[in-house]
Amino acid sequence: MQQDDDMARERQEMVVELKRYGISNARVLDAFLTVRRHLFVDAQSRPYAYSDNAMPIGFGQTISQPYTVAYMTSLLVERVPSGKVLEIGTGSGYQAAILAELGYRVYTIERIAGLYAAAGRVLDALGLPVHPRLGDGTLGWPEEAPFDGIIVTAAAPREPHTLMSQLAEGGVLVVPIGDLGSQQMTVIRRRGERFEHEIFHNFAFVPLCGREGWADNNE
Repeated sequence: MQQDDDMARERQEMVVELKRYGISNARVLDAFLTVRRHLFVDAQSRPYAYSDNAMPIGFGQTISQPYTVAYMTSLLVERVPSGKVLEIGTGSGYQAAILAELGYRVYTIERIAGLYAAAGRVLDALGLPVHPRLGDGTLGWPEEAPFDGIIVTAAAPREPHTLMSQLAEGGVLVVPIGDLGSQQMTVIRRRGERFEHEIFHNFAFVPLCGREGWADNNE
């Protein structure tokens, strides 16, 4: 995969665009400059990997546009700069790679076997210390809880209470909550048995499917 370093200029242009959109955290920008996003999409999509667009990755799923990944990552980094993080929805593996580059201990769950296998191959080839699991992400990873941070990369229909219960004291959950058309990016911080909420901009994600999410009509 080393021959793919020739897209460094495209990564630099992406970071310039992220800055223009308001992403300012230096650690986040450095991670986006380092992680090779084009390795997480198919060969046909690679020329467009650094454009600020979501792209299909198969199975009805997408790799989120760089701005969305950077926005969610910034919300986490600015509140929980280090520690153990759980990602719900591995997808292509790109978000997990960004988190690993930032120095988090990363655990990630994917419910679609084909995506789980494909992302695992890329993450392994890059030598990233990411712990993947195949399963229902809405149920979290109780054996590894508590987590300092949890990022949900799909649209939740309501507050994910099981995931909230797996936060460490002071831990933060970043999750888009809403209907299937539009969701509000929400940050939930645990304070003992109480949870504080911050509401941010609207986004549009694929649905979070599972026992505590949306039903999957394909199953």
